[in-house]
Amino acid sequence: MSRSVPKVLGTETEFGIALRGRPGFDPILASSLVVAAYAGPAAIHWSYDEETPGRDARGLGQAAAEVDTGMLNAVLSNGARLYVDHAHPEYSTPECLDPLQGALYDKSGELIMARAAATAVLGPGERFLIHKNNSDGKGNSYGAHENYLMARSLPFEEIVRHLTAFLVTRQVFTGAGKVGSENGRPAVSYQISQRADFFEEEVGLETTIRRPIINTRDEPHADPALYRRLHVIVGDANLSEEQIFLKLGATALVLAALENGRMGKPLELEVPVEALWRISHDPTLRRTVRLAGGRTATALDLQREYLARVAAGAMRDGVEPVYARVLALWEQALADLEADPLSTAGYLDWTAKLALLEQYRERDRLAWDHAKLRLLDLQYHDVDPQRSLHRRLVGAGRMRRLFSDEEIEQAAAVPPEGTRAYFRGRCVAKYGEAVISANWDSLVLDTGRAALQRVPMMDPLRGGRESVADLIDRCASAADLVRALGGKNGRTGTQTASS
Repeated sequence: MSRSVPKVLGTETEFGIALRGRPGFDPILASSLVVAAYAGPAAIHWSYDEETPGRDARGLGQAAAEVDTGMLNAVLSNGARLYVDHAHPEYSTPECLDPLQGALYDKSGELIMARAAATAVLGPGERFLIHKNNSDGKGNSYGAHENYLMARSLPFEEIVRHLTAFLVTRQVFTGAGKVGSENGRPAVSYQISQRADFFEEEVGLETTIRRPIINTRDEPHADPALYRRLHVIVGDANLSEEQIFLKLGATALVLAALENGRMGKPLELEVPVEALWRISHDPTLRRTVRLAGGRTATALDLQREYLARVAAGAMRDGVEPVYARVLALWEQALADLEADPLSTAGYLDWTAKLALLEQYRERDRLAWDHAKLRLLDLQYHDVDPQRSLHRRLVGAGRMRRLFSDEEIEQAAAVPPEGTRAYFRGRCVAKYGEAVISANWDSLVLDTGRAALQRVPMMDPLRGGRESVADLIDRCASAADLVRALGGKNGRTGTQTASS
Protein backbone atom coordinates (compact mmCIF):
# COMPACT_ATOMS: atom_id res chain seq x y z
CA MET A 1 0.00 0.00 0.00
CA SER A 2 3.03 2.26 -0.45
CA ARG A 3 1.76 4.65 -3.14
CA SER A 4 -1.92 4.59 -2.31
CA VAL A 5 -3.79 7.09 -0.17
CA PRO A 6 -4.20 5.79 3.41
CA LYS A 7 -7.58 4.11 3.51
CA VAL A 8 -9.35 6.20 6.12
CA LEU A 9 -12.73 4.50 6.31
CA GLY A 10 -16.04 4.28 8.12
CA THR A 11 -19.57 2.92 7.95
CA GLU A 12 -23.08 4.38 7.96
CA THR A 13 -25.84 2.07 9.21
CA GLU A 14 -29.57 2.66 9.05
CA PHE A 15 -31.32 0.58 11.70
CA GLY A 16 -34.74 -0.98 11.36
CA ILE A 17 -37.19 0.31 13.96
CA ALA A 18 -40.54 -0.80 15.35
CA LEU A 19 -42.55 0.34 18.35
CA ARG A 20 -44.32 -2.53 20.10
CA GLY A 21 -47.54 -1.55 21.83
CA ARG A 22 -48.34 1.39 19.56
CA PRO A 23 -50.17 0.35 16.36
CA GLY A 24 -49.62 2.65 13.41
CA PHE A 25 -46.55 4.31 14.93
CA ASP A 26 -44.79 7.05 12.98
CA PRO A 27 -41.27 5.74 12.18
CA ILE A 28 -39.85 9.27 11.81
CA LEU A 29 -41.14 10.28 15.24
CA ALA A 30 -40.00 6.94 16.68
CA SER A 31 -36.51 7.41 15.24
CA SER A 32 -36.38 10.92 16.68
CA LEU A 33 -37.29 9.59 20.12
CA VAL A 34 -34.50 7.03 19.95
CA VAL A 35 -31.84 9.52 18.86
CA ALA A 36 -32.98 12.10 21.41
CA ALA A 37 -32.89 9.50 24.19
CA TYR A 38 -29.17 8.96 23.63
CA ALA A 39 -28.03 12.41 22.50
CA GLY A 40 -29.92 14.29 25.23
CA PRO A 41 -31.26 17.86 25.23
CA ALA A 42 -27.76 19.37 24.98
CA ALA A 43 -26.93 17.50 21.78
CA ILE A 44 -24.42 19.16 19.47
CA HIS A 45 -26.06 19.55 16.11
CA TRP A 46 -24.83 18.67 12.66
CA SER A 47 -23.93 21.45 10.22
CA TYR A 48 -25.04 21.07 6.60
CA ASP A 49 -23.10 24.11 5.37
CA GLU A 50 -20.61 22.11 3.31
CA GLU A 51 -22.87 19.18 2.36
CA THR A 52 -23.00 18.44 -1.39
CA PRO A 53 -24.78 15.07 -1.76
CA GLY A 54 -25.92 15.86 -5.30
CA ARG A 55 -22.46 16.22 -6.86
CA ASP A 56 -21.77 13.45 -9.38
CA ALA A 57 -18.31 11.88 -9.77
CA ARG A 58 -18.92 11.40 -13.49
CA GLY A 59 -18.77 15.16 -13.99
CA LEU A 60 -22.49 15.45 -14.68
CA GLY A 61 -22.84 18.52 -12.50
CA GLN A 62 -24.84 19.07 -9.36
CA ALA A 63 -28.12 17.15 -9.14
CA ALA A 64 -30.92 18.12 -6.80
CA ALA A 65 -30.59 16.36 -3.47
CA GLU A 66 -32.83 16.35 -0.43
CA VAL A 67 -31.16 17.27 2.84
CA ASP A 68 -33.18 16.65 5.99
CA THR A 69 -31.94 19.68 7.90
CA GLY A 70 -34.95 19.55 10.20
CA MET A 71 -34.25 16.03 11.42
CA LEU A 72 -32.61 15.36 14.77
CA ASN A 73 -28.90 15.13 14.11
CA ALA A 74 -26.23 14.92 16.81
CA VAL A 75 -22.44 14.64 17.15
CA LEU A 76 -21.14 12.25 19.81
CA SER A 77 -18.09 12.28 22.07
CA ASN A 78 -16.58 9.37 20.11
CA GLY A 79 -16.58 11.52 16.97
CA ALA A 80 -19.55 9.72 15.42
CA ARG A 81 -22.81 11.06 14.03
CA LEU A 82 -26.20 9.86 15.33
CA TYR A 83 -29.24 11.08 13.45
CA VAL A 84 -32.60 10.46 11.85
CA ASP A 85 -32.37 9.55 8.17
CA HIS A 86 -35.92 9.74 6.83
CA ALA A 87 -37.65 6.90 8.71
CA HIS A 88 -34.64 5.29 10.40
CA PRO A 89 -32.19 6.03 13.19
CA GLU A 90 -28.72 6.05 11.65
CA TYR A 91 -25.24 5.80 13.12
CA SER A 92 -22.15 6.90 11.19
CA THR A 93 -18.83 5.86 12.68
CA PRO A 94 -16.02 8.35 13.14
CA GLU A 95 -13.22 8.26 10.59
CA CYS A 96 -11.04 5.20 11.26
CA LEU A 97 -7.46 4.45 10.21
CA ASP A 98 -7.85 0.77 9.37
CA PRO A 99 -10.48 -1.99 9.07
CA LEU A 100 -9.91 -3.30 12.60
CA GLN A 101 -10.65 0.10 14.06
CA GLY A 102 -13.55 0.47 11.61
CA ALA A 103 -15.07 -2.80 12.77
CA LEU A 104 -14.75 -1.77 16.42
CA TYR A 105 -16.54 1.53 15.91
CA ASP A 106 -19.19 -0.13 13.75
CA LYS A 107 -19.93 -2.48 16.67
CA SER A 108 -20.11 0.49 19.05
CA GLY A 109 -23.09 1.68 17.04
CA GLU A 110 -25.06 -1.40 18.09
CA LEU A 111 -24.37 -0.65 21.75
CA ILE A 112 -25.40 2.99 21.31
CA MET A 113 -28.66 2.01 19.61
CA ALA A 114 -29.45 -0.59 22.26
CA ARG A 115 -28.95 1.97 25.02
CA ALA A 116 -30.98 4.58 23.17
CA ALA A 117 -33.90 2.18 22.77
CA ALA A 118 -33.71 1.11 26.41
CA THR A 119 -33.70 4.67 27.79
CA ALA A 120 -36.36 6.25 25.56
CA VAL A 121 -39.39 7.38 27.54
CA LEU A 122 -42.49 5.56 26.28
CA GLY A 123 -46.01 4.82 27.38
CA PRO A 124 -47.14 1.76 29.38
CA GLY A 125 -46.58 -1.48 27.48
CA GLU A 126 -44.58 0.22 24.72
CA ARG A 127 -41.12 -0.90 23.70
CA PHE A 128 -38.72 -0.12 20.89
CA LEU A 129 -37.38 -2.93 18.74
CA ILE A 130 -34.19 -1.97 16.89
CA HIS A 131 -32.61 -4.24 14.29
CA LYS A 132 -29.28 -4.01 12.52
CA ASN A 133 -30.56 -5.42 9.25
CA ASN A 134 -31.51 -4.19 5.78
CA SER A 135 -35.09 -5.17 5.05
CA ASP A 136 -38.45 -4.98 6.78
CA GLY A 137 -39.86 -7.87 4.74
CA LYS A 138 -42.51 -5.57 3.27
CA GLY A 139 -40.60 -4.41 0.22
CA ASN A 140 -38.54 -1.73 1.96
CA SER A 141 -34.76 -1.83 2.15
CA TYR A 142 -32.44 0.45 4.13
CA GLY A 143 -28.76 0.90 3.82
CA ALA A 144 -25.45 -0.14 5.31
CA HIS A 145 -22.92 2.07 3.56
CA GLU A 146 -19.13 2.17 3.61
CA ASN A 147 -16.76 5.05 2.90
CA TYR A 148 -13.13 4.91 1.78
CA LEU A 149 -10.63 7.74 1.25
CA MET A 150 -9.17 7.62 -2.26
CA ALA A 151 -6.82 9.64 -4.42
CA ARG A 152 -8.58 12.16 -6.64
CA SER A 153 -5.98 11.42 -9.33
CA LEU A 154 -7.41 7.95 -10.00
CA PRO A 155 -10.04 8.30 -12.77
CA PHE A 156 -13.50 7.34 -11.57
CA GLU A 157 -14.00 5.24 -14.70
CA GLU A 158 -11.20 2.96 -13.52
CA ILE A 159 -12.95 2.47 -10.20
CA VAL A 160 -16.12 1.44 -12.01
CA ARG A 161 -14.33 -1.00 -14.33
CA HIS A 162 -12.36 -2.74 -11.57
CA LEU A 163 -14.70 -2.59 -8.60
CA THR A 164 -18.07 -3.66 -10.01
CA ALA A 165 -17.38 -7.39 -10.19
CA PHE A 166 -15.62 -7.28 -6.82
CA LEU A 167 -18.64 -5.73 -5.11
CA VAL A 168 -21.04 -8.12 -6.85
CA THR A 169 -19.10 -11.20 -5.73
CA ARG A 170 -17.80 -10.18 -2.30
CA GLN A 171 -21.27 -10.91 -0.88
CA VAL A 172 -20.09 -14.49 -0.35
CA PHE A 173 -18.27 -13.15 2.72
CA THR A 174 -20.23 -9.94 3.39
CA GLY A 175 -23.85 -11.15 3.20
CA ALA A 176 -26.08 -11.14 6.28
CA GLY A 177 -28.46 -13.83 4.99
CA LYS A 178 -32.19 -13.59 4.42
CA VAL A 179 -35.30 -15.76 4.24
CA GLY A 180 -37.12 -15.29 0.93
CA SER A 181 -36.82 -12.68 -1.82
CA GLU A 182 -38.28 -9.24 -2.53
CA ASN A 183 -38.52 -6.47 -5.11
CA GLY A 184 -39.98 -8.72 -7.81
CA ARG A 185 -37.04 -11.12 -7.88
CA PRO A 186 -37.68 -14.88 -8.34
CA ALA A 187 -38.85 -16.79 -5.29
CA VAL A 188 -36.12 -18.35 -3.17
CA SER A 189 -36.08 -20.07 0.21
CA TYR A 190 -32.95 -18.44 1.59
CA GLN A 191 -30.34 -16.13 0.09
CA ILE A 192 -26.91 -14.77 0.93
CA SER A 193 -27.51 -11.02 0.89
CA GLN A 194 -30.31 -8.87 2.29
CA ARG A 195 -29.63 -6.09 -0.21
CA ALA A 196 -29.01 -7.87 -3.50
CA ASP A 197 -32.65 -7.92 -4.62
CA PHE A 198 -32.89 -4.14 -4.42
CA PHE A 199 -30.19 -3.02 -6.87
CA GLU A 200 -31.33 -2.02 -10.33
CA GLU A 201 -28.53 -0.09 -12.02
CA GLU A 202 -24.80 -0.49 -12.56
CA VAL A 203 -23.75 3.12 -11.95
CA GLY A 204 -25.71 6.05 -10.56
CA LEU A 205 -26.14 8.78 -7.96
CA GLU A 206 -29.24 7.54 -6.14
CA THR A 207 -29.16 5.60 -2.85
CA THR A 208 -32.87 4.98 -2.12
CA ILE A 209 -34.35 4.43 -5.60
CA ARG A 210 -32.83 2.83 -8.71
CA ARG A 211 -29.98 1.77 -6.45
CA PRO A 212 -26.66 1.37 -8.34
CA ILE A 213 -23.84 -1.06 -7.67
CA ILE A 214 -21.37 1.83 -8.01
CA ASN A 215 -22.55 5.03 -6.38
CA THR A 216 -21.28 8.26 -7.95
CA ARG A 217 -21.80 10.67 -5.04
CA ASP A 218 -18.79 12.99 -5.09
CA GLU A 219 -18.76 14.47 -1.61
CA PRO A 220 -15.20 14.03 -0.29
CA HIS A 221 -15.57 15.74 3.14
CA ALA A 222 -11.94 16.66 2.56
CA ASP A 223 -9.77 18.66 0.16
CA PRO A 224 -11.45 17.89 -3.19
CA ALA A 225 -8.25 18.54 -5.12
CA LEU A 226 -6.52 15.66 -3.34
CA TYR A 227 -9.20 13.21 -2.29
CA ARG A 228 -12.44 11.54 -3.14
CA ARG A 229 -14.65 9.56 -0.78
CA LEU A 230 -15.82 6.34 -2.37
CA HIS A 231 -19.37 5.80 -1.11
CA VAL A 232 -20.17 2.07 -1.26
CA ILE A 233 -23.87 1.28 -0.87
CA VAL A 234 -23.98 -2.33 -2.04
CA GLY A 235 -23.46 -4.30 1.15
CA ASP A 236 -25.27 -5.68 4.16
CA ALA A 237 -25.27 -4.60 7.79
CA ASN A 238 -23.17 -7.18 9.61
CA LEU A 239 -23.05 -8.34 13.22
CA SER A 240 -20.06 -10.68 13.05
CA GLU A 241 -16.95 -8.79 14.14
CA GLU A 242 -14.67 -10.77 11.85
CA GLN A 243 -17.03 -10.30 8.93
CA ILE A 244 -17.09 -6.51 9.32
CA PHE A 245 -13.29 -6.54 9.53
CA LEU A 246 -13.03 -8.66 6.39
CA LYS A 247 -15.57 -6.60 4.45
CA LEU A 248 -13.79 -3.32 5.16
CA GLY A 249 -10.30 -4.76 4.86
CA ALA A 250 -10.69 -6.63 1.58
CA THR A 251 -12.36 -3.63 -0.06
CA ALA A 252 -9.65 -1.27 1.18
CA LEU A 253 -6.97 -3.63 -0.15
CA VAL A 254 -8.57 -3.79 -3.61
CA LEU A 255 -8.80 0.01 -3.74
CA ALA A 256 -5.19 0.42 -2.63
CA ALA A 257 -4.00 -2.12 -5.22
CA LEU A 258 -5.96 -0.23 -7.86
CA GLU A 259 -4.28 3.06 -6.87
CA ASN A 260 -0.92 1.30 -6.96
CA GLY A 261 -1.53 -0.06 -10.48
CA ARG A 262 -1.54 -3.67 -9.28
CA MET A 263 -4.98 -4.88 -10.44
CA GLY A 264 -4.16 -5.81 -14.04
CA LYS A 265 -6.95 -6.20 -16.58
CA PRO A 266 -10.44 -5.55 -15.17
CA LEU A 267 -12.75 -8.47 -14.47
CA GLU A 268 -15.98 -7.25 -16.05
CA LEU A 269 -19.37 -8.94 -15.75
CA GLU A 270 -21.67 -9.14 -18.73
CA VAL A 271 -24.82 -8.23 -16.73
CA PRO A 272 -23.74 -7.06 -13.24
CA VAL A 273 -27.20 -6.33 -11.79
CA GLU A 274 -28.52 -9.77 -12.67
CA ALA A 275 -25.32 -11.41 -11.46
CA LEU A 276 -25.76 -9.69 -8.09
CA TRP A 277 -29.09 -11.28 -7.23
CA ARG A 278 -28.38 -14.58 -8.97
CA ILE A 279 -25.29 -15.11 -6.80
CA SER A 280 -27.27 -14.14 -3.71
CA HIS A 281 -29.98 -16.67 -4.55
CA ASP A 282 -27.54 -19.60 -4.50
CA PRO A 283 -26.25 -20.43 -1.00
CA THR A 284 -24.42 -23.45 -2.45
CA LEU A 285 -22.09 -20.98 -4.24
CA ARG A 286 -22.04 -23.13 -7.37
CA ARG A 287 -23.88 -20.80 -9.75
CA THR A 288 -21.77 -19.27 -12.50
CA VAL A 289 -22.11 -15.81 -14.01
CA ARG A 290 -20.95 -14.63 -17.41
CA LEU A 291 -18.09 -12.20 -17.84
CA ALA A 292 -17.62 -9.85 -20.77
CA GLY A 293 -16.11 -11.95 -23.55
CA GLY A 294 -18.10 -15.08 -22.74
CA ARG A 295 -16.12 -16.67 -19.91
CA THR A 296 -18.14 -18.00 -16.96
CA ALA A 297 -17.07 -18.18 -13.33
CA THR A 298 -18.48 -18.60 -9.85
CA ALA A 299 -18.33 -15.83 -7.26
CA LEU A 300 -15.64 -17.81 -5.45
CA ASP A 301 -13.60 -18.08 -8.67
CA LEU A 302 -13.64 -14.33 -9.11
CA GLN A 303 -12.88 -13.61 -5.47
CA ARG A 304 -9.86 -15.91 -5.66
CA GLU A 305 -8.62 -13.86 -8.62
CA TYR A 306 -9.03 -10.63 -6.69
CA LEU A 307 -7.26 -12.11 -3.68
CA ALA A 308 -4.38 -13.37 -5.82
CA ARG A 309 -3.86 -9.97 -7.45
CA VAL A 310 -4.04 -8.10 -4.17
CA ALA A 311 -1.71 -10.54 -2.41
CA ALA A 312 0.83 -10.36 -5.24
CA GLY A 313 0.78 -6.57 -5.09
CA ALA A 314 1.17 -6.66 -1.32
CA MET A 315 4.25 -8.87 -1.68
CA ARG A 316 5.85 -6.23 -3.93
CA ASP A 317 4.70 -3.09 -2.14
CA GLY A 318 4.68 -4.30 1.45
CA VAL A 319 1.67 -4.70 3.70
CA GLU A 320 0.87 -3.45 7.19
CA PRO A 321 0.24 -6.10 9.88
CA VAL A 322 -3.48 -5.34 10.10
CA TYR A 323 -3.86 -5.88 6.36
CA ALA A 324 -1.80 -9.08 6.55
CA ARG A 325 -4.54 -10.30 8.93
CA VAL A 326 -7.14 -9.33 6.34
CA LEU A 327 -5.37 -11.31 3.62
CA ALA A 328 -5.17 -14.38 5.86
CA LEU A 329 -8.85 -14.18 6.79
CA TRP A 330 -9.86 -13.57 3.17
CA GLU A 331 -7.95 -16.68 2.09
CA GLN A 332 -9.44 -18.73 4.91
CA ALA A 333 -12.99 -17.61 4.15
CA LEU A 334 -12.75 -18.53 0.47
CA ALA A 335 -11.23 -21.92 1.27
CA ASP A 336 -13.87 -22.69 3.90
CA LEU A 337 -16.72 -21.57 1.64
CA GLU A 338 -15.38 -23.79 -1.16
CA ALA A 339 -15.15 -26.82 1.12
CA ASP A 340 -18.50 -26.30 2.88
CA PRO A 341 -20.29 -22.95 3.28
CA LEU A 342 -21.60 -23.95 6.71
CA SER A 343 -18.02 -24.38 7.96
CA THR A 344 -17.92 -20.55 8.13
CA ALA A 345 -20.87 -20.38 10.56
CA GLY A 346 -18.50 -19.35 13.33
CA TYR A 347 -17.59 -16.06 11.66
CA LEU A 348 -19.98 -15.22 8.78
CA ASP A 349 -23.51 -13.98 9.45
CA TRP A 350 -25.27 -15.55 6.48
CA THR A 351 -24.02 -19.04 7.24
CA ALA A 352 -24.43 -18.65 11.02
CA LYS A 353 -28.05 -17.70 10.48
CA LEU A 354 -28.59 -20.47 7.92
CA ALA A 355 -27.23 -23.09 10.31
CA LEU A 356 -29.46 -21.76 13.09
CA LEU A 357 -32.58 -21.74 10.91
CA GLU A 358 -31.87 -25.26 9.69
CA GLN A 359 -31.79 -26.41 13.31
CA TYR A 360 -35.20 -24.89 13.93
CA ARG A 361 -36.55 -26.32 10.67
CA GLU A 362 -35.43 -29.81 11.58
CA ARG A 363 -36.63 -29.59 15.18
CA ASP A 364 -40.07 -28.13 14.41
CA ARG A 365 -40.46 -29.52 10.88
CA LEU A 366 -40.92 -26.07 9.37
CA ALA A 367 -41.17 -25.23 5.69
CA TRP A 368 -39.10 -22.28 4.50
CA ASP A 369 -42.21 -20.16 4.07
CA HIS A 370 -43.27 -20.59 7.70
CA ALA A 371 -43.76 -17.26 9.49
CA LYS A 372 -41.65 -18.42 12.44
CA LEU A 373 -38.53 -18.54 10.28
CA ARG A 374 -38.99 -14.91 9.21
CA LEU A 375 -39.35 -13.91 12.85
CA LEU A 376 -36.18 -15.82 13.74
CA ASP A 377 -34.42 -14.18 10.80
CA LEU A 378 -35.33 -10.77 12.20
CA GLN A 379 -34.45 -11.69 15.78
CA TYR A 380 -30.91 -12.55 14.72
CA HIS A 381 -30.40 -8.81 14.12
CA ASP A 382 -31.99 -7.42 17.29
CA VAL A 383 -29.57 -5.01 19.02
CA ASP A 384 -31.05 -5.86 22.43
CA PRO A 385 -28.50 -8.36 23.83
CA GLN A 386 -31.30 -10.15 25.71
CA ARG A 387 -33.25 -10.80 22.50
CA SER A 388 -30.57 -11.09 19.83
CA LEU A 389 -30.01 -14.56 18.40
CA HIS A 390 -26.59 -13.40 17.21
CA ARG A 391 -25.66 -12.47 20.78
CA ARG A 392 -26.92 -15.85 21.92
CA LEU A 393 -24.48 -17.52 19.53
CA VAL A 394 -21.68 -15.25 20.75
CA GLY A 395 -22.49 -16.08 24.37
CA ALA A 396 -22.42 -19.78 23.59
CA GLY A 397 -18.96 -19.45 22.04
CA ARG A 398 -20.28 -20.26 18.56
CA MET A 399 -19.18 -16.97 16.93
CA ARG A 400 -15.58 -15.78 16.91
CA ARG A 401 -14.80 -12.35 18.30
CA LEU A 402 -12.20 -9.66 17.75
CA PHE A 403 -13.16 -7.35 20.62
CA SER A 404 -14.15 -7.53 24.24
CA ASP A 405 -17.32 -5.92 25.54
CA GLU A 406 -15.11 -3.44 27.37
CA GLU A 407 -13.38 -2.37 24.14
CA ILE A 408 -16.74 -1.79 22.44
CA GLU A 409 -17.92 0.13 25.49
CA GLN A 410 -14.89 2.41 25.30
CA ALA A 411 -15.34 2.97 21.55
CA ALA A 412 -18.89 4.17 22.21
CA ALA A 413 -17.50 7.02 24.31
CA VAL A 414 -13.95 7.79 23.13
CA PRO A 415 -12.86 8.71 19.57
CA PRO A 416 -10.24 6.85 17.52
CA GLU A 417 -6.81 8.40 17.95
CA GLY A 418 -5.33 8.64 14.46
CA THR A 419 -7.75 10.85 12.51
CA ARG A 420 -9.51 14.20 12.82
CA ALA A 421 -12.30 12.34 14.64
CA TYR A 422 -10.11 12.59 17.73
CA PHE A 423 -10.16 16.39 17.62
CA ARG A 424 -13.92 16.44 16.99
CA GLY A 425 -14.74 13.97 19.75
CA ARG A 426 -12.46 15.57 22.33
CA CYS A 427 -13.92 19.02 21.61
CA VAL A 428 -17.46 17.70 21.98
CA ALA A 429 -16.58 16.01 25.27
CA LYS A 430 -14.60 18.90 26.79
CA TYR A 431 -16.15 22.09 25.47
CA GLY A 432 -19.76 20.94 25.36
CA GLU A 433 -22.08 23.92 25.01
CA ALA A 434 -19.41 25.98 23.25
CA VAL A 435 -19.55 23.62 20.26
CA ILE A 436 -22.47 25.07 18.33
CA SER A 437 -22.37 22.60 15.45
CA ALA A 438 -20.04 20.20 13.69
CA ASN A 439 -19.67 18.10 10.58
CA TRP A 440 -16.97 15.89 9.12
CA ASP A 441 -14.68 18.73 8.07
CA SER A 442 -15.34 21.57 10.52
CA LEU A 443 -16.41 22.67 13.99
CA VAL A 444 -18.25 25.88 14.84
CA LEU A 445 -17.38 27.28 18.30
CA ASP A 446 -18.86 30.01 20.45
CA THR A 447 -15.85 31.67 22.08
CA GLY A 448 -17.71 34.67 23.44
CA ARG A 449 -16.86 36.90 20.48
CA ALA A 450 -19.48 38.67 18.39
CA ALA A 451 -18.95 36.15 15.59
CA LEU A 452 -18.86 32.39 15.93
CA GLN A 453 -15.52 30.75 15.12
CA ARG A 454 -15.29 28.04 12.49
CA VAL A 455 -12.39 25.56 12.66
CA PRO A 456 -11.95 23.79 9.31
CA MET A 457 -10.61 20.22 9.30
CA MET A 458 -10.11 19.41 5.64
CA ASP A 459 -7.51 16.66 6.07
CA PRO A 460 -8.91 13.43 7.60
CA LEU A 461 -5.39 12.42 8.67
CA ARG A 462 -4.71 15.54 10.76
CA GLY A 463 -6.10 16.26 14.21
CA GLY A 464 -5.22 12.91 15.77
CA ARG A 465 -4.14 12.31 19.35
CA GLU A 466 -0.43 12.73 18.67
CA SER A 467 -0.84 16.25 17.33
CA VAL A 468 -3.68 17.74 19.40
CA ALA A 469 -4.05 15.86 22.72
CA ASP A 470 -1.68 18.16 24.62
CA LEU A 471 -3.29 21.21 23.04
CA ILE A 472 -6.78 20.22 24.16
CA ASP A 473 -5.55 19.14 27.59
CA ARG A 474 -4.09 22.56 28.34
CA CYS A 475 -6.95 24.64 26.85
CA ALA A 476 -9.63 25.04 29.50
CA SER A 477 -12.16 26.63 27.14
CA ALA A 478 -13.06 26.85 23.48
CA ALA A 479 -11.79 30.42 23.49
CA ASP A 480 -8.42 29.19 24.77
CA LEU A 481 -8.36 26.58 22.01
CA VAL A 482 -9.01 29.11 19.26
CA ARG A 483 -6.32 31.40 20.63
CA ALA A 484 -3.88 28.48 20.80
CA LEU A 485 -4.62 27.57 17.21
CA GLY A 486 -3.40 31.04 16.37
CA GLY A 487 -5.83 31.78 13.58
CA LYS A 488 -4.05 29.65 11.00
CA ASN A 489 -1.69 26.71 10.60
CA GLY A 490 -2.69 25.36 13.99
CA ARG A 491 -1.80 21.89 15.17
CA THR A 492 -4.93 20.44 13.58
CA GLY A 493 -3.68 21.72 10.25
CA THR A 494 -6.64 24.12 10.19
CA GLN A 495 -7.36 27.80 10.47
CA THR A 496 -10.11 29.57 12.36
CA ALA A 497 -12.66 31.65 10.56
CA SER A 498 -15.85 33.51 11.31
CA SER A 499 -18.81 31.28 10.52
